[in-house]
Amino acid sequence: MDHRGASFEPSVTREGNTFIARAVVLTEAGDLASLGALGVFANEESAFPVRCATAFIDGDELPLPPNKIKIAAPQK
Repeated sequence: MDHRGASFEPSVTREGNTFIARAVVLTEAGDLASLGALGVFANEESAFPVRCATAFIDGDELPLPPNKIKIAAPQK
């Protein structure tokens, strides 16, 4: 995909019962940036990695993921 002269590749991969969104950006100057794991989602149809990549290219703050997972502390 392209945005403002930069190219990016969004992806969503399955990990267990969830999906992890990621994006890689190739800037106009030829620099490559991986945005890493951007969030956890219930399905692979998320547009979130696209939103993150375009925000990164525009120099904006990355949006917060819509879901947060809390891992319960072991009970003593």
